[in-house]
Amino acid sequence: MIEQNYARHTRVVKGFHMVLGGLLTVGTITSFVNAYLQIAAHDSVIGSILIALLFICGILLFWYARQFAVTVQDRAIRAEETIRFYTLTNKALDNKLTMGQIIALRFAPDDEFLVLADRAVRENLSADEIKRSIKTWKPDHHRA
Repeated sequence: MIEQNYARHTRVVKGFHMVLGGLLTVGTITSFVNAYLQIAAHDSVIGSILIALLFICGILLFWYARQFAVTVQDRAIRAEETIRFYTLTNKALDNKLTMGQIIALRFAPDDEFLVLADRAVRENLSADEIKRSIKTWKPDHHRA
């Protein structure tokens, strides 16, 4: 498995993101062009409109399937990092931390985690700033 770091921590599933995303984009554009040409030619447009609607449904399914999975993953990460913080400190994780900050903190090893969590609250660090501050990257190979 490729070593994760700041530059290589996002996950792209080529079949989903590239192939399916590309096919849906091309299909949607083509279906709109086809519907326009049918309307311009004063032909029956019902089939063209139905095909365009199916591609719109496909894009919505593509978007929401990914969004739902990421939302569930984010909730699991928040729970894991809250437990990790409590285990290390016997204190609750500061409720001023945003979801994005907590998600970024998951890549910090325990010795950097507490310092970064404190800095994130005090300096209102963005998720990107937190990730850039991590010296020893803790990989997450189970992300969606």
